[in-house]
Amino acid sequence: MTSEISSHPAAPAPHTFQVDLRGLVDLLSHHLYSSPRVYLRELLQNAVDAITARRAGEPGAPARVRLLASDGVLRVEDSGVGLTERDVHSLLATIGRSSKRDGLETARSEFLGQFGIGLLACFVVAAEIRVVSRSALTPDAPPVEWLARDDGSYTVRTLPAGARTEPGTTVELTARPGAAEWLTKERVTALARDFGSLLPHDIRVGETPVTELPAPWDRDRSNPPARRVALALHCHELFGFTPLDSLDLEVPLAGVRGVAYVLPSAVGPSRSSGHRVHLKGMLLTDRAETLLPEWAFFVRCVIDTDSLRPTASRESLYEDETLAAVREALGAQVRQWLTGLAAGDPERLRRFLAVHHLGVKSLARQDTEMLRTMLPWLPFETTDGQISLEEFARRHPVVHFTRTVEEFRQVGPIAAAQGIGVVNGGYTYDSELVERLPLVLPGTPVAELDADTVTAHLDAVDPAEELALAGFLTAARARLDPLDCDVVLRSFHPLSVPALHLDDRDTRHERARADAEERADDLWAGILGSLRGTAPRARLVLNHLNPLVRRISALGGGEPGGTAVEALYGQALLMSRRPLRPADSALLNRAFLGLLEWAAPDRENGR
Repeated sequence: MTSEISSHPAAPAPHTFQVDLRGLVDLLSHHLYSSPRVYLRELLQNAVDAITARRAGEPGAPARVRLLASDGVLRVEDSGVGLTERDVHSLLATIGRSSKRDGLETARSEFLGQFGIGLLACFVVAAEIRVVSRSALTPDAPPVEWLARDDGSYTVRTLPAGARTEPGTTVELTARPGAAEWLTKERVTALARDFGSLLPHDIRVGETPVTELPAPWDRDRSNPPARRVALALHCHELFGFTPLDSLDLEVPLAGVRGVAYVLPSAVGPSRSSGHRVHLKGMLLTDRAETLLPEWAFFVRCVIDTDSLRPTASRESLYEDETLAAVREALGAQVRQWLTGLAAGDPERLRRFLAVHHLGVKSLARQDTEMLRTMLPWLPFETTDGQISLEEFARRHPVVHFTRTVEEFRQVGPIAAAQGIGVVNGGYTYDSELVERLPLVLPGTPVAELDADTVTAHLDAVDPAEELALAGFLTAARARLDPLDCDVVLRSFHPLSVPALHLDDRDTRHERARADAEERADDLWAGILGSLRGTAPRARLVLNHLNPLVRRISALGGGEPGGTAVEALYGQALLMSRRPLRPADSALLNRAFLGLLEWAAPDRENGR
């Protein structure tokens, strides 16, 4: 870049930026910023920074920003500190430098920007940028014009004193081809309101005010019902939904104030949070995902802060100790809100839990006190219906639970008929909470429902009857032995269930290990073989009260009886809804074909 500063107004010498402008624009538009819309935030931010800098030495200085858009041209005027010709050369033409760094350190803590990209970011939408500025710090200095183009060149010249009589800066953008829509009045107005609605200055697009102060959470609190309605309207305008409830957020030490809105419908923990964060009034991001703990996925927040650090793109938050402390403090306030509902407004809590019990369960699995507080309210699916764990523990001497929904569906009705209470732990977080129950209800026995427990509660068959069926049972056991499954005979309700396939986690793990060993090469087969366990085998429990089982058992130990046992095994396995092994699939196919042969014999060939 040329070191001389031209002062000849008629023919200013051209200069070039100290960066590759085309490369910079590509970096900004494709890698740093998520959308060209951020250009307006940069303009507003520079204007607000300039006003802050001027007020550092002149507290009563005006604080105005005006935006005028027409025919692909946008003009932004501010009453800020302004620039001299030397400032323009040293600050506007060099990335990473700004007036915030030179001579204005006393006001630095009040500035929004920290990275000095500044006006160069506007080349994302502009082919030409014209800046006319007059310094408030050097009143005798003439106005200066900086005219830059997207080819990387710029000129600087001084203007007659009458070109600008008041301190401040005017920035004029001329749209680049294909970007004119970003400079229309409608788009500029929408962007200015989105980014600048909480800025503490007089900002207008034409005559339309942009700012809406005080912030919604700082407005009249003397009438809580009316305030709740106002916040609901604000939420609908901002996020597009009417909240189930709202709660105030405040962390004074970090300069954080705002509000959290409770979603009206259930969402999963993997859904993006999309919190809105303003930094000193300027919208930083509407997609902050780390502002609250992961378990608080049932709320959407909008806050203003003066201490959280933005990343280089100024579109997300920098993960540091301050953000971690704010996240913990905000999470504590959501906890306090839930605790307050439990203590003082149970009806509101019920409405909330009807929608968002999953989020509270996520919190309760990490927070014992929250589990204790919410225990009477959180619903669980059990063999007694939808009730709380506290109520279920009062009804049953042992709290049995299954780890999968499929196990509960299969075993639950049989267990209930035998007087065993079972909790469905197959839903997200439920088994973890059941296992934590003794922490808040000391002395409460909790056990996973296993095959031994179920079998022990089923009625034994009369010994004489079982002895009479010994041949059939021996043949049935031999038929299923290759599948690592035993056969037992019991009497149980409901009568409509002919057979029950029972196993437990250890059995399933051993079966998976054996299957993997069978498919592995010699090296892995040896390793997997060394891990062989002594887990109990699966069981096929035949229901002696079921009429079909009685007829099948009367067939004895021949081929028809064996085929029927295989069919009962396959039907029970399918009812358990567990993945089928290749051997299981082969058995099902063989049993099905066998039953067809039995039902339609080939009389011509004597079969």
